[in-house]
Amino acid sequence: MKKYKISVYAISKNEEQFVDRWVDSMQEADDIYVLDTGSSDHTVERLKERGVHVTSQVITPWRFDVARNASLDLVPEDTDICVCTDIDEVFEPGWREKLESLWDESLTRLQYNYNWSLDEHGKPIVNFYIEKIHRRLGFTWTHPVHEILSYQFGEEKKLVTDEITLNHYPDRNKSRSSYLPLLELSVQEDPEDDRNMHYLGREYMYYEKWNECIDTLIKYLNLKRATWKDERCASMRFIARSYRHLKRYDEAKMWLEKAIQEAPYLRDPYMEMALLYYELDDYQEVVTYVTKALQILNHPKSYINEPFSYNETPYDLLAVSYFYLGDYDRSYQNAMIAVSMNPEDERLKNNLKLIEQAKKESQE
Repeated sequence: MKKYKISVYAISKNEEQFVDRWVDSMQEADDIYVLDTGSSDHTVERLKERGVHVTSQVITPWRFDVARNASLDLVPEDTDICVCTDIDEVFEPGWREKLESLWDESLTRLQYNYNWSLDEHGKPIVNFYIEKIHRRLGFTWTHPVHEILSYQFGEEKKLVTDEITLNHYPDRNKSRSSYLPLLELSVQEDPEDDRNMHYLGREYMYYEKWNECIDTLIKYLNLKRATWKDERCASMRFIARSYRHLKRYDEAKMWLEKAIQEAPYLRDPYMEMALLYYELDDYQEVVTYVTKALQILNHPKSYINEPFSYNETPYDLLAVSYFYLGDYDRSYQNAMIAVSMNPEDERLKNNLKLIEQAKKESQE
C-alpha cells in the first residue's frame, strides 16, 4: 500500500474543550494545521502543546470561505491528501490506513460517512456523505457560510466510501447568529444559487420568520438549478410548516400534497402531513399518512431526512391516534414499539401504561 503525505487542516475559535479529543483523532495524519480566528480562551496554547501548527488571523468581515481558504493555505503544496475537519468532529480510529488503501493519484476527492448528530447512545440520528478529503491543489472554498469546495481544474474524479466515518459532537450552546446575515449575503452575491437559497429559507424558518421563509423558498422552487427533488420536497415541507404556524392549515395541506407529489419515495412529507393532522385532532388521517410513511423502508443518506420520520415518532402517533379512535389493541402494539425504540422517554412509558389500562378495561 502506497504511503501518502496527509495533512489535516481546520479553523478554530474558542474550542479549548475539544482540543485533546480532536487532536487524538487527527494525529494519524502527518501534520495538523489550524487557523485560529480570534480565540479568547486557551485554544491556541492547548493546540500548540499538542504539536499542532497554529496561525492566528482575525477575519474581518467574517466569512467562512475566507477563513477556510486561509487555513488551506497553511498546508504545504507537497501534501498529497488534505483532510478538512472542524474541531468538534472525530474520526473513527484507523481512518488513515483506510484512506491510503482507497486513494489513488487520479482522485480529486473522497466522499465518506458523516454522522452529523448522534443520540446519547452513539446511534446516528442524521447521517449523510461529505467530501472534505481532497487533493492539495485546485480547490477553493466558496460561499460566506455553508461553504463548499470548488474545483478549479476541470472535471473531478470522486470515490464514495462507507469505510471512513466522521462523527460530529457539537457544542449546543455555541451561537449560530452569524448564519442568517451570511446566508443573506450569499444569496445577494449569487441569487441563482439554489443551495444557499434553500438554506436561507430554512434559516428564516429556524428564526420563526414564517413569511420570509415562504417567500424565499418559493423563489428557490422557481430557480432553474433547483432540480434536486429531495431538496425541493423539503422546501415545500418548510413552506407548509410555516403556514401551519400561521394557522393557515389549508395552505399547509396544499404544500404538503405538492411535497408528496415531488418525492413520493421519501417518508418525510407523509410524516409532516401526519403531524399536521395530529395537530388538527384528525386521528384517522394521522393513521392514513403514518401508514403510508412506514411502507417506505428506504432511508437515504441525506441531511434532508427528518429524524422524526425514522425514530419512534411514527409509532407514537399511531399509538395515540388508535387510542382516540378506540382501537386499543393497535394502540398498545404501537405504544410498545415506540417504547422499545426510546425506552428512556417517560411520556412514552406513561402513555403505554394508560393504553394498557384502557385495553384491559375494554376487555372486562
